[in-house]
Amino acid sequence: MLEITVAELRLVARLEEERSPDTVAAFRRLLPLESKLIQARWSGQAAWIPFGDLDLGIGFEDPTSYPGPGELLIYPGGVSETEILFPYGQTCFASKAGQLAGNHFATVVEGREHLAEIGERVLWQGAQPILFAER
Repeated sequence: MLEITVAELRLVARLEEERSPDTVAAFRRLLPLESKLIQARWSGQAAWIPFGDLDLGIGFEDPTSYPGPGELLIYPGGVSETEILFPYGQTCFASKAGQLAGNHFATVVEGREHLAEIGERVLWQGAQPILFAER
C-alpha cells in the first residue's frame, strides 16, 4: 500500500501492479517521493507534479485520459513532460499540446473524503506539500 500525505491530510492508495507493473516498478524507484502538488492547468479537477524531461524508462500501460477521482496517473513523457496526475474530481487529462493519456498506477482507497479539500487547497492556496511512501 502507498501512503500519501498532502499537507496534514493522509490517504492510502493501492498500487495497480497487475494493470501497470512497469509503471509501478518505476514509481517505486522514486520512493520516498517528496514534492509539491500544484493545480493542473488543462485537466479540469486535477493537480499534478511535473518532472520535466525525467526518463522513467517506461512506455504506456493501461493508459487513460479520463481518470476518476483518486485514480493517479503517470505520464511517461513524449508530447508533454513527465508527470504524476492527481485527479480530485472530474478530469480530462491534457496539456498545452492537447489531450494526453497516462498510466493508471495507483488508486486511493482510504481518505477519499479528503480529495475535494485537496483540490480546494491547491486551487485557492497554491502548491501543497506531498509525500509518497510505501508502507
